[in-house]
Amino acid sequence: MIAIDELQGNGIRHAFFGRRGGVSGGIYGSLNCGLGSGDDGAAVAANRAQVLAALDLGAGALVTCYQVHGRDVAEVTRPWTPDRSPRVDGLVTRTPGIALGILTADCAPVLFFDAADRVVGAAHAGWKGAKLGILEATVDAMVKLGAAPANISAVIGPCIAQASYEVGPEFPAPFLAEDGSNRRFFAPSRRDGRFMFDLGGYAESRLARLGLARVIRLERDTCREETDFFSYRRATLRGEPDYGREISLVTLEA
Repeated sequence: MIAIDELQGNGIRHAFFGRRGGVSGGIYGSLNCGLGSGDDGAAVAANRAQVLAALDLGAGALVTCYQVHGRDVAEVTRPWTPDRSPRVDGLVTRTPGIALGILTADCAPVLFFDAADRVVGAAHAGWKGAKLGILEATVDAMVKLGAAPANISAVIGPCIAQASYEVGPEFPAPFLAEDGSNRRFFAPSRRDGRFMFDLGGYAESRLARLGLARVIRLERDTCREETDFFSYRRATLRGEPDYGREISLVTLEA
């Protein structure tokens, strides 16, 4: 579990969980919180209950969404069951006791905190969602609930690092068309014509333009740090049939 000490308290709790400490086995070992994986449902439920207990929350507090790599955001006023999860990639709330959960396995989980105005948010930012504007949309949704950008802190959690994220020759073009300065997020690969993409840096740059109180980036590599994190890219490179998902949570205290 990773938490930013200076953001704990003030009525907000949060954590970025990795893969250690759960009950799942095999390729899902061990804290797999992904209901969309092929893991045993009872094991996933036990893992989810465990992460909630780590934040002193009951099992019914968790809210997750059906993530689709888009830019839509849902306001949460009460918990819903997984089968009623909306197809969104951002969640916001000003309701205490609800744990907003984002599932990842290389994409960037981003948690948002406004302790002054008592609003929190969470976003799932893969390259597609980040480029479409999910981070900006989550901040906008928080503002609609009474948050002020100057009071919001954002934390980019563990995601795939540039050294592990090779992309094809066609990949940079739409980013460069958006802004020529995005070139700095692409480094040459050892393979001709391919590039290494800095997802965390790109997300950080988009957040930096929003006038937030601060943006913190946790520079961990979910692909290379196998003991600590699940990774879609690592599983794909190995030809594994599936992969686990880590969870990141933020909640307002009652």
